Amino acid sequence: MTEQGDRWTAEQVLALAPDDASRKAGGRLGGAGPWSQTGGSASGSVWGWCKGSGSTPYRTVVDLTGPAYKCSCPSRKFPCKHALGLLLLWAAEGLGEPAEAPDWASQWLAERAAKAARPSAGAAKPVDEEAARRRAERRAARVGAGVTELEQRLADLLRGGLAGQEQTGYAGWEETAARMVDAQAPGLAARVRELGTIPSCGPGWPARMLEEAALLHLLDRAWLGVSALPEPLAATVRSRVGIPGASGEGEAVRDHWLVLSQYDSVSADGRLTTRRIWLRGLGSGRPALVLDFGPPGRPPGLALPVGLVLEAEARFRPGSAGLRADLGERFAAATPCARAPAGVSTEAALEAYGAALSEDPWLDSWPVVLGPVVPVPGELGWQLADAEGTSALPVALTGARSRSGLWQLAALSGGGPVTVFGECGHRGFTPLTAWQPETAEPVALV
Repeated sequence: MTEQGDRWTAEQVLALAPDDASRKAGGRLGGAGPWSQTGGSASGSVWGWCKGSGSTPYRTVVDLTGPAYKCSCPSRKFPCKHALGLLLLWAAEGLGEPAEAPDWASQWLAERAAKAARPSAGAAKPVDEEAARRRAERRAARVGAGVTELEQRLADLLRGGLAGQEQTGYAGWEETAARMVDAQAPGLAARVRELGTIPSCGPGWPARMLEEAALLHLLDRAWLGVSALPEPLAATVRSRVGIPGASGEGEAVRDHWLVLSQYDSVSADGRLTTRRIWLRGLGSGRPALVLDFGPPGRPPGLALPVGLVLEAEARFRPGSAGLRADLGERFAAATPCARAPAGVSTEAALEAYGAALSEDPWLDSWPVVLGPVVPVPGELGWQLADAEGTSALPVALTGARSRSGLWQLAALSGGGPVTVFGECGHRGFTPLTAWQPETAEPVALV
């Protein structure tokens, strides 16, 4: 089991909960009362029996290197309330000296280890390069036809003017998005749907709609000339259109990755939940964005509590300014970070976003750790000002949750400097996580 000083906090454990109900139920099982046969291993696993309503206790085991969970209860939630309760007990009191896992736990742990060591089935299959080339050509032709149709739709929009879009409604844009799906360009479909929702977004929508239409037009023109673009930019265009790179492409980076933020967003039609997890390599200093998705009614499966450090390999996908990554093999149990990340000035944050835009013109924001900065109110809204008072960034508010996080940040600061991680973009800076001076414990703002 990880050492006593490396135990997680209760907040980090509860961040794994799939919903509020599981969070509350797990909290009620976080004491020693219902537990027996508890223990933990030096390799990073914990286990125990939890007394339930029946005569047979539930057997629960957690692999902290994932984290991953196994419980004999009938719940379909991951983690279930018993796994959360076990982790809360471990976080609060520890589970004694490291020991060998019992047979019922070691069997599952061994199966996980064997599965991780096994090469993927897809890697052994021979690739018919000629067939793959023909499929890529057919898809490119379909995307090209969809792009041409979309360009005509944008031209009609500008010819008719934006003023009537509030009365026209969303249905026409949904039809256009469906046409992009038929053209195998899901990235374009998502941008079209977003464009169609802008007229209902309140004051200032015409300017926003014109901006988004211009970016969509730029992406269309880039696709039509993608063969003449430098490969890094061409890869970005393909990813923005919605054409993924081949499996195994991209640079693999092994590092100790600090979890800076984790938050969910739901698509406009409610059909998809997207979880965004921001990481930062402590050795490389490289940011990484890991995405996971959940169908209606179910949260995404991957959960990484803010403030933990995991030693793992991240494989970066081509394009998208080198941000998007997939987590591969993990080499040790995740442990809390011993210090807050180092921050930069607001001016340096803007320079970093500007440099990223040269690689990906459709990039909404860039991950930045600011610090030390002070949240201050102004006539046009809140700002994050450098502690020296030389420059500041406006705070971007995107909803009720952002406003709640802003007040939490202001209370945390108390008028003094703090370190803040967030997304720096053309609309301002969205705070996601904060640290007070001289403390390593993060405070999630979303």
